[in-house]
Amino acid sequence: MSLKTLPYDVADSLQAPQAMAAYLEACLEIAEGDAAFIAKALGDLARCQGMTKVAQQTGLSRESLYKALSGERSPSFDTVLKLVGSLGLR
Repeated sequence: MSLKTLPYDVADSLQAPQAMAAYLEACLEIAEGDAAFIAKALGDLARCQGMTKVAQQTGLSRESLYKALSGERSPSFDTVLKLVGSLGLR
């Protein structure tokens, strides 16, 4: 018998606003100042909401959101503020 593993996507388990807030709080605690890590966490939360919906709410394109929230770069503060607002986080 062989075991089969499946990829895990944290966005699948973060549907409730409380879970999203707890996830972001935990990421902020362990980030150690790594802005790209926080951007990736925000990207996970944006995928929970639906990237198309978040793009419409922020006025940014889906492509620019994916790039900004990939974890490979640090997004602008303006992008972070727009994203946090669209996710309903404070």
